[in-house]
Amino acid sequence: MKHSPSISLTSFSFFFFLLLIASFSVSSEERASTPPRGWNSYDSYSWIISEDEFLQNAEILSQKLHAQGYEYVVVDFLWYRRKVTDTGTDSLGFDVIDEWGRMIPDPDRWPSSSGGKGFTEVANKVHSMGLKFGIHVMRGISTQAVNANSPILDTTTGRAYEESSRVWHAQDIGLTEKTCAWMQHGFMSVNTDLGAGKAFLRSLYQQYASWGVDFIKNDCVFGNDLNINEITYISEILKELDRPILYSLSPGTSATPDMAKAVSGLSNMYRITGDDWDTWADVAAHFDVARDFAAAKMIGASGLLGTSWPDLDMLPLGYLTDPGSNEGPHRTCRLTIKEQRTQVTLWSIAKSPLMFGGDLRNIDDTTFSLITNPTVLEINSYSSNNVEFPYISGVGPSGRNYEPSKMFPTRMEESVVEVVGLTSCKDPKASGWLIEGLDQDLERICWKKNMEGRHGEPFCLYKRNSSVKSDKEITYGSQYLGTLPLLASENADFCLNASPRRKITSSEFTRGSFSRCTWNANQIWEFHSNGTLISSYSGQCAIMKKVKANDADAGIRSWIATGRSGEIYLAFFNLNQVDMVIATHVSDLAKGLPGRSVTSCTGKEIWTDTDYIQPMNDTVAAMVDSHDSALFVLNCN
Repeated sequence: MKHSPSISLTSFSFFFFLLLIASFSVSSEERASTPPRGWNSYDSYSWIISEDEFLQNAEILSQKLHAQGYEYVVVDFLWYRRKVTDTGTDSLGFDVIDEWGRMIPDPDRWPSSSGGKGFTEVANKVHSMGLKFGIHVMRGISTQAVNANSPILDTTTGRAYEESSRVWHAQDIGLTEKTCAWMQHGFMSVNTDLGAGKAFLRSLYQQYASWGVDFIKNDCVFGNDLNINEITYISEILKELDRPILYSLSPGTSATPDMAKAVSGLSNMYRITGDDWDTWADVAAHFDVARDFAAAKMIGASGLLGTSWPDLDMLPLGYLTDPGSNEGPHRTCRLTIKEQRTQVTLWSIAKSPLMFGGDLRNIDDTTFSLITNPTVLEINSYSSNNVEFPYISGVGPSGRNYEPSKMFPTRMEESVVEVVGLTSCKDPKASGWLIEGLDQDLERICWKKNMEGRHGEPFCLYKRNSSVKSDKEITYGSQYLGTLPLLASENADFCLNASPRRKITSSEFTRGSFSRCTWNANQIWEFHSNGTLISSYSGQCAIMKKVKANDADAGIRSWIATGRSGEIYLAFFNLNQVDMVIATHVSDLAKGLPGRSVTSCTGKEIWTDTDYIQPMNDTVAAMVDSHDSALFVLNCN
């Protein structure tokens, strides 16, 4: 039977319409609507992982963790480096590159890449498991490609890039003065002002898409290594691709909320710390950083074609290798179970991406139950209003038989101390600073609103004269030239901090946050004529405030968040070396939750599996062991 031409044309038009709809659904899919979750090879394999080892881990993720939302499997750095004797992170001349100067997998470790196939077959196998495939890449172009002076591919013609009657090569676009700080012999930025520089980056990311890559971790472009031009152009490329690719930035050493605001709309994840390993100092160093980015409202901000998330780095739990090692997994995690619980609780309630780092072939039941705890995952994906909660008090070791209502009465009669805190510069109370001239060489900046207990003597900071020779001496570029650290006194070389540097534990920031003076960004301050003292690091203002002595102790912390059914999530953290009773008044919970009033709560503490069936009308309290945490799910009226 013959079909009329009109019916055939209509059928074709409908089919074409469906294709358009399908294409639109791929390109318009919101990316990273919740914090991404998956596995990364670095913590357990460093750079030496093979194709078989990677696929074995992917298979286990698919079988054991995919149902809990772990969907990305990411091969970390140096997948293109030949594994030969004495080859390490910054070795030069051992990478596999194609004729266009692009990194391709080492065929000895990734045999399916032979014949120019790249990661295509690996990605296909990962996709067949129901997972998504990710890779780690470095900034710009490799030193090896620049030394070889490889031609630049023009993907629109399939030939060498030509402009202004000349063929362009790697040496034309490589910025040798902008090498990666932690891999100086490996990679350098490219000049994105040149058409050839843009063509090279376009050829890289179009190749990754052709391999079937779903996730790209771009290293040496953020924090101290910030390269906003490269990030911006790569983001433009990713918007144009036929497949959605999540874009993650790394590392995060000296990352600031202001930096995050500059890149959040261009990416889906960005590291806000240096590398996190399995030491307690590393875990504790994340509390102040997480607090600052939450206070700046960066959690779940607008991102590349979707949402972006501050990233506290991978979870180094289970079976691991050592940082900088040329070995695979060979040891267990050095954190105690209490410390691991604290790390997972903070990562969850700060809504950091959860990228597990241990060898999945050796995952133990305790680690598995920790990273798949349903409450932890619910909080990580679906909680809101996540912030640090400062309305807590702590009491030191006094045995396990305690009565919170007696230990924490409604009106606590505790000593009051003065501390330097941070607040929004829009807060009227922030305009409390005044410059006083002592002599022509020395000025001090004083809090003009005298605080009780200081007998009328103002709190003052002293301006430190600049000894900077160039902007290279100042963390995060030259924008801080002309502004100064502030000394605690005329003679002591201790300066006011705005927030922690990498690896600084919270205990070093108790009562005033002073540490030995450096030219680190978190010690740079600007005084404005309206009486505000602004941190160049965080964009927040200094303020003197009275707090209870226990509250000033940075060794106890708390976070609060709202659940999607109205429940309240409350986490207590004990960073001290001794066990502590940590408590808050029920009525104070409302201070951390916009628009809520709270008078009574029931609920459960997750880690001890303790039910609170009788209404708590006065105090929520828990005995929290050293380096441990408590996690409450509260239903409150």
